[in-house]
Amino acid sequence: MNFRETSSPEVDLSNCDREPIHMLGRVQRFGYLVAMSMDWIIQHVSANVEDVFGQGPDDLLGMPLAELLPASAIHTIRGRLQLLSPNEGSERAFSIDLLEDGRHFDLAVHISDSSIVIELEVADDASMHTINPGSLIKAMIARIQRCSTNEALFNECVRQLKAATGFDRVMLYRFADGGSGSVVAEALNRGLEPFHGLNYPASDIPRQARRLYLKNRIRIISNVDAVDVDVVPPTSPTGAPLDLSLSVTRAVSPIHIEYLKNMGVCASFSISIVIDDKLWGLFALHHYSPRHLAMEMRSTLDLFGEIISLVIEGRLAKQMRRIEEEARDAHDRVVGRLVATSPTMEELIDFADDFRELIPCDGFAVWAKDVVRTVGRCPFPDEMPGISRFLNRAAASRVYATDDLSSVYPKAQEFTDRAAGLLAIPISRSPRDYLIFFRKEIVETVSWAGRPDDKPVEYGPNGPRLTPRKSFETWQETVRGKSTPWSLADMRAAEALRVSILEVLLRFNEEAERQQQRATQNQELLIAELNHRVRNILSLMRALVVQSRAGAKTVDEFAKIIGGRIQALARAHDQITNDHYQAQSLRAIIQTEIEAYIGHKVSRVHLDGPPILVDAKAFSTLALVFHEMVTNSAKYGGLSDSRGSIDIRWRIDEHEACEILWRESDGPPVQPPTRRGFGSTIIERSIPHDLGGEVSVDYQLSGVRARFLLPPQVFWLDEEKLDAHNHGKESDQVNGQTADIVEDTALSALSGKSGLVVEDNMIISLDAEQILLDQGASRVLTAMNVSEARRIIENEAIHVALLDVNLGSETSFALVPALQEKGIPFVFVTGYGEKLDLPETVNAGVEAIKKPFAADQLIEALERAIARSGG
Repeated sequence: MNFRETSSPEVDLSNCDREPIHMLGRVQRFGYLVAMSMDWIIQHVSANVEDVFGQGPDDLLGMPLAELLPASAIHTIRGRLQLLSPNEGSERAFSIDLLEDGRHFDLAVHISDSSIVIELEVADDASMHTINPGSLIKAMIARIQRCSTNEALFNECVRQLKAATGFDRVMLYRFADGGSGSVVAEALNRGLEPFHGLNYPASDIPRQARRLYLKNRIRIISNVDAVDVDVVPPTSPTGAPLDLSLSVTRAVSPIHIEYLKNMGVCASFSISIVIDDKLWGLFALHHYSPRHLAMEMRSTLDLFGEIISLVIEGRLAKQMRRIEEEARDAHDRVVGRLVATSPTMEELIDFADDFRELIPCDGFAVWAKDVVRTVGRCPFPDEMPGISRFLNRAAASRVYATDDLSSVYPKAQEFTDRAAGLLAIPISRSPRDYLIFFRKEIVETVSWAGRPDDKPVEYGPNGPRLTPRKSFETWQETVRGKSTPWSLADMRAAEALRVSILEVLLRFNEEAERQQQRATQNQELLIAELNHRVRNILSLMRALVVQSRAGAKTVDEFAKIIGGRIQALARAHDQITNDHYQAQSLRAIIQTEIEAYIGHKVSRVHLDGPPILVDAKAFSTLALVFHEMVTNSAKYGGLSDSRGSIDIRWRIDEHEACEILWRESDGPPVQPPTRRGFGSTIIERSIPHDLGGEVSVDYQLSGVRARFLLPPQVFWLDEEKLDAHNHGKESDQVNGQTADIVEDTALSALSGKSGLVVEDNMIISLDAEQILLDQGASRVLTAMNVSEARRIIENEAIHVALLDVNLGSETSFALVPALQEKGIPFVFVTGYGEKLDLPETVNAGVEAIKKPFAADQLIEALERAIARSGG
């Protein structure tokens, strides 16, 4: 917005918050930038790239990166990209001979929307040769962990950072909830004015800057007087500027440059402290002359910041746990007394001392049924109705708290000396009743680094804004009308108390009445269900008696038939009721009927099939069907003599139905029945009628053949027993056969095979290892160099291999002869792109996939290699 409006717009702090500081289109003088599309075509460069590549922006834009950088550099960049997630930080490499001309650069790579951004800095090898980053961090953390208090920890952190970086001033700046903050620790050179204890307004670090501190946790400004370098072109063909949120060389906002110059600062460096995904604070390092830290040192301090974030988070969490444990103990004591006495709403005032121990306050009130009862320092009774009406506008089921009541309820200015802060717990909906805690006014003097409102309006490239303060002399402000803030622990204690009062006490009578109503309803439902079941049982018994009469010639025979069928139903009922009316095994249903009727011939019945559980509602039907089948076989079929047998098998067919096949053999010749009795009707019609399945019975001369089909909704596989069945442990008689289960899921070609991953980057190696294991590989061995890989090939059974071409000082081509001699298929992985030349010794058809690779791309290449080898 590069314009002046004719009318004077209202200018406030939000003007600063709207400055697009992540899209300034410039980098700092010490950096060089190259941005590419995802197919590695150069889209943007910084205007100073000729210093590195000998070619200007006009020569580089639109050029494939492979024409600018040697293969080794592209391999390094691809390897770093493999470790990246889009829009999440950057990966770095240090002291790289990027152009293979003896010049060394530090390199940072990140992904910005649909672009790959590479940033270069001339490597300062001398600065890190004398420092081991790991040893530096270890020494710093060791000293910090010895600190017993948070204050000591903060002071030690700034001292360690000053010693490690040499900056003139190092501060720990902690943010408050509203965005403002204060300096809680400081280490500085002699002669400098201390800032410790000073407060800074939220506008000094606008919202969009705080968001960038979350995304990019370190920030270097080497020289505020240096002229920034433009990114060319400033926008893409679609008109969008390059987003430099994750850039390590991003230029600095002119407003922030002005702010630093007003403070006399020439260089700065910041390290974010992030706790629970929120910006808790910053280490702010200031220098009063130009100062630059090498990328490797900055990365080391980035790691230091992450570790310190975890240390502080752990200490704060421990402190919060202690406070919550004390509050929980007090809460339990209060609730115990409440439960023991069951007070009315009005009688809650008798527990004022307990409530005030739980939530510290200066006054406590119970507002119930438009009457107030108070203890301690509170507003006067005639002021409480107004407070109640104010609270009625808040949410009905939430705790409300403020430490500045007069700012939201102006009438509170009349009693600020008695109640400046308020916390209210709603304990009913209609009418609105409350427990109210009051805190008195605390007059506080706040020291600011300059007057926060001392910001004149100026017009800048982004419209009217408040300029940075030009004075940072300590300015003190007296704050009135506010109480001690309500802490997170206070709010949690209040919410727990609200739940306890509502659920344990105030709803007791309502719950008792509801329980009584529910008991009455359950009794009525139980009686109705009992009547229903009794009528069904009586109807079933009547049908069995009537239908069984026609098939009996004598009373004894009739009694035997009807008794057998009733016993079959009883056995089914016992099976399901013994297990609380749960599904039971199909095998158990059949076996129960066999053992009940022909116990001495049970060895002549062969059962085989997967472990299937049958829904309880299908039990009675299946029990009657198999009772009739066993009865008929014992009378007329395979079990009626001493030689016959029955083979009963079941499987899941292609339609996910359960097919049960009944085969009788070696018995007497079978004749089809001349008369269709009730038993035949049960066999042929029960399953289709009751379960929606199918039945066919074929009376062949050699023995009865029957097929029963159960629909999917009445059964399911017992997964816990499926593996045992597949190993032959489920069959009653081991005959070398397994259940005929149709599996739709195709197995990967890697299933059950051993793999070898040769990769010198541990994280990429672990990633590839997990991909192979997820595809069913039995084990995956990893190697970081040729000698280790050759030992594995010689001594281990390997079925497939994945080879990273570049292994640092060697290549994996040396492994090709050993792999081809053993017939082990393999696939290359490379960061060199399409220019990879394979040795002539490599068999035709061997593939090479590019980094960064996707899981499906890797698996498909390995499966093709296995297929080519005949594996």
